[in-house]
Amino acid sequence: MSKVVLERVQAKFGAQVLETQSFRGDDTIVVARESWHDVAAFLRDDAVTDMAMFIDITAVDWPERAAEEAEEEGVPGAGKRFDLVLHLYSLGKGHRVRLKTRLADGEQPATVSDLWAAANWFEREVWDMFGIKFAGHPDMRRLLMYEEFEGHALRKDYAADRAQPLVPYRNTPDVLDKQAPFRADEGMPFGRRDWQPRDHAWTALDTETADRPLGEAVIVNPDNRRPS
Repeated sequence: MSKVVLERVQAKFGAQVLETQSFRGDDTIVVARESWHDVAAFLRDDAVTDMAMFIDITAVDWPERAAEEAEEEGVPGAGKRFDLVLHLYSLGKGHRVRLKTRLADGEQPATVSDLWAAANWFEREVWDMFGIKFAGHPDMRRLLMYEEFEGHALRKDYAADRAQPLVPYRNTPDVLDKQAPFRADEGMPFGRRDWQPRDHAWTALDTETADRPLGEAVIVNPDNRRPS
């Protein structure tokens, strides 16, 4: 059913459509970066496509592809490293389409937050995790990580064991109603449990937990040690 959308976009944008794919209802349109916003607006506003429902925006990192393309062109950094991916749906028509564009590192696509307000935070997440900034975005800050975080954690070249700078807890006038850090007895248990007990971290519950099978949850307080 979404093939109608692909055909309509191709008819409207011509050479700006670089590729289309359709397989068992999984329909994708790949467009030039310069047409990213125009195609998104067309998909939303056209009476035939009617894709008013924003689902999400994400990205995929292809460093090997970028290196190969840069080598072929003889221009360092010229390869299209990232796929930027926008998912849309039409409640009235039942169309579901994936819109993609390919970006070199440092290229900035236009924001679509003016088309779908919900895209604001999704684009911030893409910036935070992949380092892709959106031209015209009203608030291009990190979303998940703190501002001092170095790098972008979902890039393929981000080291899994990389250490990040620690920053002190901040409670400044520009931070309203900020929740204080959890005490040891507060918060979500999942985030405060050691699922494989270790000799260097034991609690006052040592007598109850020391003999439990390996892998059973043990609440950890690094200030306490196992009794000798």
